[in-house]
Amino acid sequence: MSLKNYSLSIITLSILFFASCQSHNHPDKKIFHYNEQTGIASLDPAFAKNQSVMWAIHQLYNTLVEVDADNQLKPSLAKSWEVAADNLTFIFHLRTDVYFNDDTVFTDGKGRRLTAQDIEYSFKRIIDKNVASPGAWIFNNKIDSADGFKALNDSTFQLKLVRPFQPILGILSMQYCSIVAKEAVDKYGSNFRRHPVGSGPFAMVAWEEGQALVLKKNTHYFERDSSGEALPYLDGIKVSFYDSKATEFLEFQQNRLDFINDIEASFKDEILTKTGNLKKEWQGKLLLQKHPYLNTEYLGILVDDENEMVKKSPLRLQKIRQAINYGFDRQKMMLYLRNSIGTAAESGFVPAGLPSFDAVKVKGYHYNPAKAKQLLEEAGFLNGTNLPAIKLLTIPVYADFAGYVANELQQIGIKVEVEAIQKSLLLEQTSKSQALFFRASWIADYPDAENYLGVFYGKNPAPPNYTRYKNPVYDALYEKAIAEKNDTIRYSIYQQMDQLIINDAPVVPLWYDMAIHLVHTNIINFEPTGLNLLELRRVKIGIKRE
Repeated sequence: MSLKNYSLSIITLSILFFASCQSHNHPDKKIFHYNEQTGIASLDPAFAKNQSVMWAIHQLYNTLVEVDADNQLKPSLAKSWEVAADNLTFIFHLRTDVYFNDDTVFTDGKGRRLTAQDIEYSFKRIIDKNVASPGAWIFNNKIDSADGFKALNDSTFQLKLVRPFQPILGILSMQYCSIVAKEAVDKYGSNFRRHPVGSGPFAMVAWEEGQALVLKKNTHYFERDSSGEALPYLDGIKVSFYDSKATEFLEFQQNRLDFINDIEASFKDEILTKTGNLKKEWQGKLLLQKHPYLNTEYLGILVDDENEMVKKSPLRLQKIRQAINYGFDRQKMMLYLRNSIGTAAESGFVPAGLPSFDAVKVKGYHYNPAKAKQLLEEAGFLNGTNLPAIKLLTIPVYADFAGYVANELQQIGIKVEVEAIQKSLLLEQTSKSQALFFRASWIADYPDAENYLGVFYGKNPAPPNYTRYKNPVYDALYEKAIAEKNDTIRYSIYQQMDQLIINDAPVVPLWYDMAIHLVHTNIINFEPTGLNLLELRRVKIGIKRE
């Protein structure tokens, strides 16, 4: 088929499918509708660097292993695996009933069986400099460059590390590690971003950028439920691209969207009480889902003592950093600015929801203005006298939180000047170690505390080590932890590391995040996850109650 005819057929198919998606009450089709305010930049897994892309990739592709609702790793394409005694070689045994979606790149247009050669190709593609994947970092200094990825036969794949790295299975669950078909990459080239060919529960029908993305059920998908019924239950997915949260909410109210991810600050008080529950007028009309989300919101402090900016700043002093941590009420901030969505970060940098999290073993900061003033005095600034003003950089959407912290610290004698700048500029300044005090967040890529603690490993650049923290004791613990097979021992080391970070205070943890969804009452089995992935394989659509 010529490219022209192929394009025309896609357009025709999209028109037919869009038409069938218009009504949620269509008698024959169960289509799940959601909005992606930021748009979708690519459907190529090698570029799955943000949530909007990851959500779509998760529908279209599979990984060797995946993360369940309890943040535990479980098999996906790999039905089992074993690790050699040296903790360097992993052997994965693959399912033999997985097929790529039908596409013209295959013989007679029929999707072929996925093999270990596809795993090898997909992983090598991530680190191929010509591809320039933003996910190449996931294998940096971890994989044996000569023999790291190898298909031993069609159903056996070998991965070799250069040094023990226990969280490697978590990395393999990331959307970057989704398995693609070489034929599709070869045929579509740079346009592969628009022509996904995966083995996931859904396949693409059409994508009109800025308008809509339509996916259909993969009728050859390999997974089944406990009763033996084939997944997914849905017939398809339609993603719209309204760039206004107000429009999105209106579409949701009018039953043209099935759920909303997060609630815009401008109308959250209309829907939620201060304690984070639905107001009475919304109860029974929609469902509110709240679930721990592996994201820590924090303020970062540059602590590189060789940096000239740091040498001249009072933030170079540990006691000033600790005073800031004691000097504002996180509980009150969550109540009034977040409607209690999330948990005040009064433990470590590692968020609640990870298996190693333990608020008893890792003691964080609680609001204690007397302690903050004492630390200021010990640092040589009684009641803040002669303490220079400190600039806090943030992005506009978080300016109210920065302002809250600044006002609270003012009461104990710490002057903070808030400056709101564009996100791209803040990222540039933090990457170049030009920001002394800055607002940031760290969202988990995989469910292991190493993902958070590696942020402070002294050998890591910025990113991820934006604070430029360097502590030989911490680094030794990090290297010990990533080589430790025993989870209990590894978690104990993680907790020691987390406590070191809290004591040295290169960061000011604000809150541990919570995913919040508004869902219509006829949406069944829609379950949130700790990584806030959009999981639709088991979702069903019932009859809408009026």
